[in-house]
Amino acid sequence: MRRIAPSKLKVLMMMFYGTGILGIFMGLVVALPSSTVMITFMGVINIGLGAFFTYIFLTQAPASDDKRKKKRKNH
Repeated sequence: MRRIAPSKLKVLMMMFYGTGILGIFMGLVVALPSSTVMITFMGVINIGLGAFFTYIFLTQAPASDDKRKKKRKNH
């Protein structure tokens, strides 16, 4: 997998954790009894996706500052 910018990963992490927490809350407190399990399960899936992107963020190699690998611009 290629390197993903840390700012994009942070946005994805916040999005999945936020929707996961909101989904679990809505499923357990607000939803009708017929759809409680499904909404809560979707919230748990979102928490799992947030954990996956957190893992990617924490284990990603730092950006290389090697000047030999950068393309030279002709002036």
